[in-house]
Amino acid sequence: MILDWRNSDNIRKWMHSQDEISIEGHVNFIDDLLFSKDRQYMVVKRDSNYFGVVYFNKIDFNRKQCYFGLYANPFNKIGGVGKTLQEVGVKYIFDLLKLKKIKLEVFKINIRAINLYKKFNFIEMNEKTVNGRKVNCMEFKR
Repeated sequence: MILDWRNSDNIRKWMHSQDEISIEGHVNFIDDLLFSKDRQYMVVKRDSNYFGVVYFNKIDFNRKQCYFGLYANPFNKIGGVGKTLQEVGVKYIFDLLKLKKIKLEVFKINIRAINLYKKFNFIEMNEKTVNGRKVNCMEFKR
């Protein structure tokens, strides 16, 4: 299911790597997560509805920070799902991981996502270019 989501055009267009993922690549990625100390990925589900994925990379317990990302189920349009995923991710980072700073990167043309992050008090720190595309670097401190 997640491989289908990740390979959908609506998700892939917002990722740094926009190459289609093979089943072997996906299985290897999942296997690597089992032993990772600095990456976590979770599927968010309510009742029988799979909302999306929240993920945490570069988790650094010494510096009390991580990178955060999310994507919604591209095949089941649910109103407010971005807000729900954001709430789940932020709560997990602050309340369960006990971190103090969340960082994220979002393509500058993804205005909808940028506005969502700003509603959660993320601020734009700087800008960089990834694969020829402008990226906003944002963060939120508690």
